[in-house]
Amino acid sequence: MKINYFEKFIGSGFLTGYIPTASGTFGSLAALVIYFIPGFEKLSILIPAIIIFMLYGIYVGSKFEKQYGEDPAECTVDEVVGMWITLILVPKTILFAVISFFVWRIMDIIKIPPARQVEKLKGGLGIMMDDVVAGIYSLVLVHFILLIFVRLNISLG
Repeated sequence: MKINYFEKFIGSGFLTGYIPTASGTFGSLAALVIYFIPGFEKLSILIPAIIIFMLYGIYVGSKFEKQYGEDPAECTVDEVVGMWITLILVPKTILFAVISFFVWRIMDIIKIPPARQVEKLKGGLGIMMDDVVAGIYSLVLVHFILLIFVRLNISLG
């Protein structure tokens, strides 16, 4: 099953999956850069982007797995989706972008249950869904941090 260029481009998180080290981190950074496109944070854009990339990621992730092996480093579309989930309704500031990025990377790496168990699903579903779960954890944690900032009356900008 051959992977065409478009599938490689999206499946590898805008080609970040082909960076030899820390491809998931670079995929997350690519997602963050895209998030800073003016208007991308609007739910009417962000939510459809998450859904489209998630569904396409399941499909293309299965193709990546057949070509590169189980949960390949080359497939980083899952990190893009997880990062975008983390950023839902987060203030679009450098401070919260940095906080969100680090919270997301930690949650993606430690994979709190059931993320670790979901990762064992076959094909693209396993590749994508563990990062969706980790993204949801990150989203909750970032909003908890945001609440602390508001409660302590710390500037968000």
